[in-house]
Amino acid sequence: MTSFLTHRARVHDARLPVHRRHSALRTCLTVFAPYGLRATYHHLTLSAAIPRRLEADPDALVRAVEELHEARVLWLARAEEYGVQRRAEKRAGRRAVPHPRPWWLRTWWDGPHRTWFEDPFRHPSLRLSAYVRRQNALLDGADLPGCPACGDEGPSALSSTGHGWVESCRACAWVSAPCPCGRQHRFVPETPFNWNQIWRRAHMSNDGRPNPHWPGDPLAGFGRPGCA
Repeated sequence: MTSFLTHRARVHDARLPVHRRHSALRTCLTVFAPYGLRATYHHLTLSAAIPRRLEADPDALVRAVEELHEARVLWLARAEEYGVQRRAEKRAGRRAVPHPRPWWLRTWWDGPHRTWFEDPFRHPSLRLSAYVRRQNALLDGADLPGCPACGDEGPSALSSTGHGWVESCRACAWVSAPCPCGRQHRFVPETPFNWNQIWRRAHMSNDGRPNPHWPGDPLAGFGRPGCA
C-alpha cells in the first residue's frame, strides 16, 4: 500500500529532482484527495501558487503537500472515531450503515460532489482543512448555514435535464437537489479541460499566479520547456 508519509517526505527532499518531488505529490493525492484527485490538484496549484515552471518555486510543492497533510490528519482522527462508533453499533446489533454515509465513503458516481469529478475547476475555494472540518461538523449533526460543501449562502443554480431540474451551488456546483427522475446526469464543464493541461499547470504562470491567457491558448502547457 502506498504510504502517504513516505511520499510527503520525498516532496520535502530538496536533494531530489523537482519533477520527482512533483510526482511524489501526485502519489499523495492518490491516497487522500478531498475534492477528488484532479480537483484537489487544481486547488493546490492555486492555494500553494505552484508555478507552471516548477524550478521557479520548488517550495510551492512543500506548501501544497503540507496543506494536504493538515487536512488528512483531521480526516484520520474523525475516521478513527467513526470506526470505534461503528464497531460498538455492530456489537449492539445495529449493522446497517447510517444515512447519509460519512463524506469520505461517498462514491463519486452518485454523490452530491460528482461535479468536481467531471469539472475539476468547480471545487470549493476553502482550504482543504476547512472543508474537512466543515464535513466533520455536518457528520456530527451541526446545522451550518449555506452550501454543505463551501458555505456559500447565495441562491442556488438550476440546470435543466430536459425533463426535470437539478439544483446546485452557484459557487462550487455541489448538488443539493438532483433530478427527480433519480438518475445521474452528466455535468458539462463550463471550461473544456484536458488532464494533461491541468497536470502541467497550463492554467498557471511562472510567477505562481493564474495564467490570464488560459484557456485561450489550445497548446498551453505542451511542448514547452519546464513543463514537468
